[in-house]
Amino acid sequence: MTDSLTLPQKNWPVLEPGWVWLCGAGPGDPGLLTLHALNALRQADVVIYDALVQEAILDWAPNAKHIYAGKRGGKPSAKQRDISLHLVELARKGKRVLRLKGGDPFVFGRGGEEAQTLVQHGVPIRIIPGISAGIGGLAYAGIPVTHRDVNQSVTFVTGHDQTGNATSSLDWKAIAQGSQVIVIYMGMKHIQRISSELLNAGRPTSEPVAIVTTATTEDQRVLETTLGSCVADIDAAGLEPPAIICVGRSVLMRQVLDWQGMAAGLTPRNLDPLDRGRPAESA
Repeated sequence: MTDSLTLPQKNWPVLEPGWVWLCGAGPGDPGLLTLHALNALRQADVVIYDALVQEAILDWAPNAKHIYAGKRGGKPSAKQRDISLHLVELARKGKRVLRLKGGDPFVFGRGGEEAQTLVQHGVPIRIIPGISAGIGGLAYAGIPVTHRDVNQSVTFVTGHDQTGNATSSLDWKAIAQGSQVIVIYMGMKHIQRISSELLNAGRPTSEPVAIVTTATTEDQRVLETTLGSCVADIDAAGLEPPAIICVGRSVLMRQVLDWQGMAAGLTPRNLDPLDRGRPAESA
């Protein structure tokens, strides 16, 4: 990746000394960065980035110091409080600080906690949203999270709580019965419990499920399975996090919308995966 990419002419915001910008880097593909994110990378003195941020993105911040602050489940990592206070410390030294987080900083990314700490310490902030993996990652797999012939609701949940254990505060019965499509972040570790909760709440064993790992990157893998078979199929496929899990009939749309497969020469498996028995509407 080159560092010569230039922004179109515009009065772009200025990252002032002593400020911290909390920015979403998107789900992985550097091309999914926003222009505001690129503008921030160009100006930063320090970039503190997470584990899921592609290091190629840092090439667009050649004059900044790059500090890794990734947190991955089951692996040694900095404490969240320490990361937040480090941002405060850098800002108070007059640095132009960019906090770069995978996906969107306010979607299961602890961005709200970090922003709160900064504000409490009198540090000025700016929030730059990013494309969340639960939307962009599934789109790269050919799965729309909404489709008017499938669902009028979608629920985004996290697979674990602050302790790393399965989320105990979620009402899985209500989620199972109330949401047509469920998108689960960080759910691989507890997929057996999550699938059991959904099955016990009445979701059928035949419910379509897709698992997308390292979404939008060259290493992306997609497993299509069912709620009753997903635990065994994930194990057999040897899939590992990071992953997005989608539960619901929108997964079937991958049969016709696998655009990456089509780009590689594959033909759609089914032009009407929902078996609607009618031609597609023109508008």
